[in-house]
Amino acid sequence: MVSTERSNEDYPWHDFDPDSYLEDNYAVLRDEDRQMVELVRDFFAAEFANDPNRTGRCGIDVGTGANLYPALAMLPFVERLTLYDYSLANVRWLIRQHAADWPTWSPVWSQFWHVFSEHDCYAELDGHPKAELARCVDVIQGSVFDLAAYPQRWDIGTMFFVAESITSQKSEFAAAVDHFLAALRTGAPFAIGFMEESSGYHVAGKSFPATPVGIDEVRQCLRRHTSDVHVRRFDHGDNPLRDGYSGTIVAYGRVSGTG
Repeated sequence: MVSTERSNEDYPWHDFDPDSYLEDNYAVLRDEDRQMVELVRDFFAAEFANDPNRTGRCGIDVGTGANLYPALAMLPFVERLTLYDYSLANVRWLIRQHAADWPTWSPVWSQFWHVFSEHDCYAELDGHPKAELARCVDVIQGSVFDLAAYPQRWDIGTMFFVAESITSQKSEFAAAVDHFLAALRTGAPFAIGFMEESSGYHVAGKSFPATPVGIDEVRQCLRRHTSDVHVRRFDHGDNPLRDGYSGTIVAYGRVSGTG
């Protein structure tokens, strides 16, 4: 039987509207995001508590788009930070943001940074987190499926709302997770965010796909590459971001180096 599911390449990613996406998703700090920020903040801070020297340490955020908080989660722990996205519209947006000293910082990302800076290791950057972003960020255009060209390249990584939000095919969802984890060095800490049971979404009137996944599918994908992985689910409560999803999931741990 021929599958009717559309693949990643069937969608207009280069026409993605990052300004609309930012306004729809991050203009207001929602409780779901606050809880995820707190979780990832505390995890990374604990992972590097005994290794504060960031010299030579490189991080990657895959599928950054207009969402900077996964990158901010890594900011105190890296010397260089790659923002990696396939959409040319998103890449150009990030380059413009970088060149203009992050004009969306206030009021959008300052509210997220306030939550990060409740932990001491982030608070040490208070007053100049934008300068840190300007210092360490490299913006690279590329597909998650092309990360095979960078085996075990990065020391820490994040990928939020990407694997399940770029295709309706379970095989491509699993491949996206595999490629992300394979680009991290053995022992690298990571955090991955997922929209739970998503049925797809719209940005500026354009439709984009999703693979509906739950905690079981997330654990299954991670099993080949990770050890001591933790998976947390957050309910969207009475005020969901949009229709067509049941909550959010964050998986975090260290890459085991097995595959």
